[in-house]
Amino acid sequence: QVQLVESGGGLVQAGGSLRLSCTTSGTGVNYAMSWFRQGPGKEREFVAGINFSGRNTNYADSVKGRFTTSRDNAKKTVFLQMNSLKPEDTAVYYCAARDSLYYSASPRDFDLWGQGMQVTVSS
Repeated sequence: QVQLVESGGGLVQAGGSLRLSCTTSGTGVNYAMSWFRQGPGKEREFVAGINFSGRNTNYADSVKGRFTTSRDNAKKTVFLQMNSLKPEDTAVYYCAARDSLYYSASPRDFDLWGQGMQVTVSS
């Protein structure tokens, strides 16, 4: 059974940085990964995506230039480096995996999700 385990959330002041990690258990599957977030009273929204190769990435306009996603396939881990954090970045962040080489920006395309990590940015 494949599972996604996230780590690295927390509380940070505006302008600070956090790095989220998402590790995949199980073997023999090539997954593209995306990150989503859900703020209080909001719908889940796309943050970043990365293909299985790691060579292609995409970002929501709201985080472009501040967030970077990367992966280490040998460690089956994907990262989301978040810099210059703003209070509006406060949300629960989820990693998601799909059995495809290519990421997607739609939550409907994913059937494997991490447990979610709270990220709180204070002003």
